Amino acid sequence: MATVINMPRLSDTMEEGVVAKWLVKKGDKISEGDILAEIETDKATMEFESFYEGTLLHIGIQEGETAPVDQLLAIIGDEGEDISDLLNGNPDSKAEGSAEGKEENPTEEKVEESTTASEETAEVPEGVEVITMPRLSDTMEEGTVATWLKKVGDSVEEGDILAEIETDKATMEFESFYNGTLLHIGINEGETAPVDALLAIIGPAGTDISKIKDGGTTTTTASSAEKTEAPKEEEKQTDTADSSASGGGARAKGGRIFASPLAKKIASDKGIDLSQIKGTGENGRIIKKDVESFTPAAAAASSSASAKETKASSVAQPFTPAGEESFEEVKNSQMRKAIAKSLSASKFSAPHYYLTIEVDMDNAISSRKTINELPDTKVSFNDMVVKACAMALRRHPQVNTTWKDDVTVYSKHISIGVAVAVPDGLVVPVLPFTDQMSIMEIDTKVRDLATRARDKKLTPQEMSGSTFTVSNLGMFGIQEFTSIINQPNSAILSVGAIVKKPVVKNDQVVVGNTMKVTLACDHRTVDGATGAQFLQTLRQYLENPVTMLA
Repeated sequence: MATVINMPRLSDTMEEGVVAKWLVKKGDKISEGDILAEIETDKATMEFESFYEGTLLHIGIQEGETAPVDQLLAIIGDEGEDISDLLNGNPDSKAEGSAEGKEENPTEEKVEESTTASEETAEVPEGVEVITMPRLSDTMEEGTVATWLKKVGDSVEEGDILAEIETDKATMEFESFYNGTLLHIGINEGETAPVDALLAIIGPAGTDISKIKDGGTTTTTASSAEKTEAPKEEEKQTDTADSSASGGGARAKGGRIFASPLAKKIASDKGIDLSQIKGTGENGRIIKKDVESFTPAAAAASSSASAKETKASSVAQPFTPAGEESFEEVKNSQMRKAIAKSLSASKFSAPHYYLTIEVDMDNAISSRKTINELPDTKVSFNDMVVKACAMALRRHPQVNTTWKDDVTVYSKHISIGVAVAVPDGLVVPVLPFTDQMSIMEIDTKVRDLATRARDKKLTPQEMSGSTFTVSNLGMFGIQEFTSIINQPNSAILSVGAIVKKPVVKNDQVVVGNTMKVTLACDHRTVDGATGAQFLQTLRQYLENPVTMLA
């Protein structure tokens, strides 16, 4: 059965998108999770993946073409299937995950359904709008509803803020694109759901939406079957018995294991037998965290526990110190997951190397003191480092680049990201056109961005577009360290603490102030000599701050 795929809304403000590149062609076999195309939104160029399996029967938007959200992007179905009705816009055509062809064993099919809005089977009444979990950042895969600012029954106008949603980068306000009454909330405060899961329904007051909310998209870990049809008592007992006998997840009749689609995919990738896993989801369903935390050794230990206890009772036990081992599992935030994913990708794809120099900071200390004596003026050493980097990048454009497989992209502008520590991890707000800013302007902007970063009030635009990054741990007393490159940058500067120590000046040993900085470079774009020359220029600016005030 053919499925129509429309131009997705990949950001909260996206109204149209450009197909930058198709990664598949008509006639190709498609699997769930395959990347179909790269789509340029108003914020970034993002990969768009398929939620369906089949053959790519039609491409509706060619490379380089622009189309509004919800316009026909592609059609996936069975090889040789007639899709003429879909292309002609016949409203009676079956599309978007039609229920036909899925009636054999409907309960089991519902368990495996993805929680995407495109698989809704119920007709949506006129004037009713189904709102799904938005993709509010280019790397967001799931979101958590931090706060609902509207409740069921409230009147909603276009532009009203519905909820605050925690993404992998920040907690962001999500506004309504529609007018009406909030008829249903699909994801409660504190719950996490994948992108495109049912978030809310808006429509005329009093509209019957029972078929939509009960027969359509569901969220988090509970299966559609479990939410829409209570199993008979006999079936419950059978499922429980099957689960107990296997020692693993809950089983349906016939021995089928209840597990979320994502849990099945992760288990398949890791080669894990789902029957060995005990599910912690609703009714014993196996969910993502069950698979990720599973270890074969733990399963084997569980199955042989009684035998070991029996043997231990008849054998003298050696003395062991008093005490008890204890552990605590803390759920990873969306930000922590994003940091792990992006830094791992950078470290294992970009060949890093590191260059370290020591800078004489005596003149910088004197200059900063003089600047801060001016009324309403306050700059930090980090502001001076950022300004020096911006000026050095102008003289060494090779460092201000991005590697792509077929080309090296030279950024003609300079926008420096400044790493900021926040309670959940690390964010990198960006100073656009840093080389055109004075040190005082840099200080004002950095303070504002850092404050809003800690309050989770930064927008995705303010955390994207950097061409170079500065990370400073000097304020924590760290004298020297290395950083992982913030992709797609080619380099990142690690700034240590200013240390007072004996130094040699004019052949005399005197007390001086020095600071070590380490440049991490991507060897694909920045050669060793280029990185060394950049650091020499950086040192000249920092040791002679007057050159940065012109």
